[in-house]
Amino acid sequence: MPGVIAVILLLVLIAIVFFKSIKLIPQAEAAVIERLGRYTRTVSGQLTLLVPFIERIRARVDLRERVVSFPPQPVITEDNLTLNIDTVVYFQVTSPKAAVYEISNYIAAVEQLTVTTLRNVVGGMTLEQTLTSRDVINSQLKKVLDETTGRWGLRVARVELRSIDPPPSIQESMEKQMKADREKRAMILTAEGQREAAIKTAEGAKQSQILQAEGSKQASILSAEGERQSRILRAQGERAAAYLQAQGQAKAIEKVFNAIKSGKPTPELLAYQYLQTLPQMAKGDANKVWLVPSDFGDALKGFAKMLGAPGEDGVFRYEPSQDNGASTRPEDDSEDVSDWFETKSDPAIERAVRAAEAAATKPVDVDGIPGSTGTWQPPQA
Repeated sequence: MPGVIAVILLLVLIAIVFFKSIKLIPQAEAAVIERLGRYTRTVSGQLTLLVPFIERIRARVDLRERVVSFPPQPVITEDNLTLNIDTVVYFQVTSPKAAVYEISNYIAAVEQLTVTTLRNVVGGMTLEQTLTSRDVINSQLKKVLDETTGRWGLRVARVELRSIDPPPSIQESMEKQMKADREKRAMILTAEGQREAAIKTAEGAKQSQILQAEGSKQASILSAEGERQSRILRAQGERAAAYLQAQGQAKAIEKVFNAIKSGKPTPELLAYQYLQTLPQMAKGDANKVWLVPSDFGDALKGFAKMLGAPGEDGVFRYEPSQDNGASTRPEDDSEDVSDWFETKSDPAIERAVRAAEAAATKPVDVDGIPGSTGTWQPPQA
């Protein structure tokens, strides 16, 4: 019975040792295996069988890229200002054997190396250079860390400065400087805007005065041309009217003279007409009294002797003058004056008016800006 128990215990022990010797190494993780204290191999992503009591796993190493953030470190710049800089390092283990045997704690080593390199780089820069040269600092840190950690089996992918905190007094000064710079830029922009507005206003006033002068000029030209044409047309109309009036008076006189000749008036008739005319002469506002001259009879006798000849009864009667056919009529000048009565506009005048209107509506530059145009309109009468 005791032998059976011993065999069972032995089998259990063998099973425990066997299961302990089987190791499953997941992907993205590496296991460094030692045999009797010496490195034998590195396995990753597979089932591994270890020789009991001879082989063992020394360390498991994560092969993924890791992100390590270090606490803020005080760094003194070239102008003796203390800055607190917080860094972040992105690295990956490329050689698990070197990461285990070349360095005892590669994370602490990376942290200390980062702080030392950061102090060396920032120590040669001023505060302004440090604040404006993040990319330069990052590239220098990455270069130094990558060269040094290569023998530790590490690859530094990126180094970033997460924050750079100057002392409170420096931050206050920087805020005042930034506020002064913003106020300065605001004043400059305001002055530039006022300057541009004044220039635009002056340019607009200039263009307005030019347009007003151009409009006054065109209006004066059109007014003068209109006055000239009006006077010409009025003179031509007065000339035609005077001609027609003279022609009418000539016709009337001719008709009256012919009627007198054909009627053969006697001196008595002429005296009677004379007596009828005298009251008409007194109808004026300035004629209040009129008198018949004492020698009125003698005047009639002389007038009768001029116009007539004594008949058999001794009475003077009108004798028409002998018409020998040699009397001349006024020369017919209707063809010469036919254009006096033309009512159509002169083509030259129409062309001049159209040219003036075209010049008045010519596009002009209204505000001095290329590409913008306007049309001058003549002032309304």
